[in-house]
Amino acid sequence: QVQLVESGGGLVQAGGSETLSCSASGRTFSLLSMGWYRQAPGQERKFVAAISASGDNTYYADSVKGRFIISRDNAKNTVSLQMNSLKPEDTAVYFCAADQDSGKNWRPTYFGMEYWGKGTLVTVSS
Repeated sequence: QVQLVESGGGLVQAGGSETLSCSASGRTFSLLSMGWYRQAPGQERKFVAAISASGDNTYYADSVKGRFIISRDNAKNTVSLQMNSLKPEDTAVYFCAADQDSGKNWRPTYFGMEYWGKGTLVTVSS
């Protein structure tokens, strides 16, 4: 099994930056495709960003493209989400997720993610 633990989050002003991290254990990290999702109160969980097992491919939701950067460090078994130019609309609980499919043709999907962290709250004030 895979265990995921998010760190970071908190209160930040609009226009500011914040970086979230996710530590993975229980399986070989380099064989996991990773992603970040977020959920605001009363809303569905939405895709934010993802990165392939090799790190060669990244994917972003249109709402965060150009502002957020996903990266991974296989030596540290971590995946990070750098968030820049934050907006109040970015306020949500952010979840780290993992998929054991490490194939070259992998693409992120909500139901394809097999493991989830407990989430960390990011609040952006106007």
